[in-house]
Amino acid sequence: MPSYKLPRSQIRRLALALVLPATILSTVVFPSLVQTVTAQTSAGNRPLTIRSDVQEYDAKSQVVTARGNVQMLYPARQIQATSTQAQYFSKERRIDFSGNVYILQQGGNSIRAEKVTYLIDEGRFVALPQSNRQVESIYMVEEGEGGGQSAKPAPTTPPLKGSN
Repeated sequence: MPSYKLPRSQIRRLALALVLPATILSTVVFPSLVQTVTAQTSAGNRPLTIRSDVQEYDAKSQVVTARGNVQMLYPARQIQATSTQAQYFSKERRIDFSGNVYILQQGGNSIRAEKVTYLIDEGRFVALPQSNRQVESIYMVEEGEGGGQSAKPAPTTPPLKGSN
């Protein structure tokens, strides 16, 4: 099949296969420069950009590993993230962040954890804390009309019953 008749998905894979080895080569030659990988996340051509000090690409498993000052930007989902390391599993369409992970979504929602898995197709985060710690999430809750006061008061909590 002539190259000009390849489906878009194959053209993207071919482009990624050609671009990533150059990124890896530049990692070996210029390790102090910040490396950038931009992955196409769907047929809608929405880029997900990962920047870090060093990046490696395994062509067989199609996994990108980014280490050191990792920054992810995913404008289509309005997500920014930072961590020590990130792995983008293109076949599974997921990103595993580890090491002081901070994820911020537009609107102010955020997650802080030691490890976070982002399932791209589901738009879902799974966060795990450091040992003996907790995950911290901040959600911006939109208040109803009336200056944050609802017309109906919150229900009262029943008193605790003592044990016999």
